[in-house]
Amino acid sequence: MAAEELKSVLNRLRRAQGQIAGIIRMIEEGRDCEDVITQLAAVSRALDRAGFAIIATGLQHCMTQEGQMDGDRDRMRARLEKLFLSLA
Repeated sequence: MAAEELKSVLNRLRRAQGQIAGIIRMIEEGRDCEDVITQLAAVSRALDRAGFAIIATGLQHCMTQEGQMDGDRDRMRARLEKLFLSLA
């Protein structure tokens, strides 16, 4: 993963980490269930976006390496498809 892409994904994950800490505080403080659910949905979307960014980078890398991995193409495609579906 390129440095800029890595930085972007790490920033997303750090924001999600902060959101999760906030959700824990909300639950400990007995905050309204609707507010907690709203924040859970937001952090879930943030994690999904980070995962999709990682998969997109993997796909891009595989496409640039395609000529070098003729024998592994089907195996790599199956792995990437499995990863993608795990987030869908």
